[in-house]
Amino acid sequence: MQNGTQIPESRKCEPAKYEYKKTSYAELFEVLQSLRKHEVFCDVKLETDDKKIIFAHKVVLASASPYFHAMFTNFAEKNYDLVTMRQLNSTCLQPLVNFIYSGEIVITEKNVQDLLSAANLLQLQEVKDACCDFLETQLCSTNCIGINKIADFHSCTKLLTSSELYIRQHFSEVADGDEFLSLSSKEVIKLISSDELIVPSEEKVFESVILWVKHDILGTRKCILPQLMEYVRLPLASKHYILKKVIEEPLIKNCLECKDYVIEALHFHLLKLDDIIPKNNRNKPRKYGDQVILVVGGIDPDSCKSTEWYDPIMDRWHFGPELITSRSSAGLATVKDNLVFALGGTVSYFSSLRSVDMLDLSSESPCWKPTVQMLNKRRWFGVGVINDNLYAVGGSNNGGDSQDSAEVFDYKTQKWRMVSSMATRRSGLGVGVLNDLLYVVGGHNYSSMSGLDTVECYHPSFDTWKPVAKMCVCRTDAGVGVLDGVLYVVGGRGESNIHRSVETYRPSIGVWTSIGDMHLPRRNAGVVALNGLLYVVGGNNGTSSLNSVECYSPHTNTWTMVTMPMNDARTYPGVIAINRPQLFNTC
Repeated sequence: MQNGTQIPESRKCEPAKYEYKKTSYAELFEVLQSLRKHEVFCDVKLETDDKKIIFAHKVVLASASPYFHAMFTNFAEKNYDLVTMRQLNSTCLQPLVNFIYSGEIVITEKNVQDLLSAANLLQLQEVKDACCDFLETQLCSTNCIGINKIADFHSCTKLLTSSELYIRQHFSEVADGDEFLSLSSKEVIKLISSDELIVPSEEKVFESVILWVKHDILGTRKCILPQLMEYVRLPLASKHYILKKVIEEPLIKNCLECKDYVIEALHFHLLKLDDIIPKNNRNKPRKYGDQVILVVGGIDPDSCKSTEWYDPIMDRWHFGPELITSRSSAGLATVKDNLVFALGGTVSYFSSLRSVDMLDLSSESPCWKPTVQMLNKRRWFGVGVINDNLYAVGGSNNGGDSQDSAEVFDYKTQKWRMVSSMATRRSGLGVGVLNDLLYVVGGHNYSSMSGLDTVECYHPSFDTWKPVAKMCVCRTDAGVGVLDGVLYVVGGRGESNIHRSVETYRPSIGVWTSIGDMHLPRRNAGVVALNGLLYVVGGNNGTSSLNSVECYSPHTNTWTMVTMPMNDARTYPGVIAINRPQLFNTC
């Protein structure tokens, strides 16, 4: 066959081979289940505590459970056809044997604890994990402590972690429940000593401790009160609360050691006035608990003097102290953890400001007061804080020209001074502080109204600006935030559209990376990191100001709309995270 296909010489002698792999074992297990139900080839009977008999095949049980594998290979039961299963009743063993044969099991509130205990004994990890996943979905303020103890008893690491997190995040509700009152003193101390305890104020911790002590009818918990008060951060409560509530509490009045903590707290409020506060755990703010989001001003007439704050625990917005100066497009920053500065902005399109107002959050009655003015008038500019030095960068002046200048306010000397200018004039820029460096992102310079994709970085130690990798797209009026060592640039305006897109920058990698889009397009939105999430507040969608808020979780790469919108729609708001001041507790 001259025209036929020639078989290569090297393949002529190779043996033919075709591999086939069964894709599903469902049919096999259906047969095994049928044999078991009809008691065919069954070589073992399992007798439960309630005297029920369950037929099975040793080889099937041993293939699924290390417990049965050891029993039927290393112990006397390998020669028995009747095995007594102590500590197990038929209501939990029967579903587990069915699971071994079918791969299916139904978990409910009534059977989950028994199934978890039995699955743990039989080392059926899949069922154990499924029980833990079910319990995690059932977590609420009335059962989370009980679920936490179940997880600890059965060494369910993931459930233990998630239940502990839930307890800390919902402490206010948990502390009002019966489970909290049944905790041991060690368990209470472990909980209230956590830096990550989320509470609306330290007063709640104090009240929970008093409630726990009073719950003991025999009064034996009174002697533990000094140990508990060691972990209540009483100095962080308001002076008014300490004088009116704490001092008047009978348990405190009758405890000499507890009075020392009251004196320490009052002493703290006196020292705070002189800024010479000694550091200890009792005056250290908790990592998340006392933080709220403060939103200031905007370009809309209804919002240019108003402020409001968001409580992420209660998911509620409250109005805060009104500005003394109407500020559209102002900058907002916090210094020394308790001083909020509202800088510059504009009172009309052609009139920029260089005035600065300050809000002292440590005051018993926080209100805005004028402070040292900037050297230059600025609007549509960026602000950042490094080591309590407040930087104001770029923006435009009365004439509308973009600026390349930057200035810094030294809190210690109470003076502004100019620093090196940027390489590019920028208005509508974003600013973020990362690793004690100032990153300036995007903006426009009127010759490029569609926005810039360039980024500059300021090194305070050298007073120099250096270029950074360009963004993926040009952006002006973008929001900038920093979360867990990552710089986020959010939304903004391009050549012909408002962006929903977001990109991130990691200095260790040196490139910009796109992440999931926001739900809404936004320009001139405020951005702030809080409790491991990135919040984007207000802004403009191209036609109107927004009062909506959404937050980003880096763990899931997803955006979620915050349920409660702001009271006012705001374009170009100033947004920061602050420690909750006492005034804000009752607004």
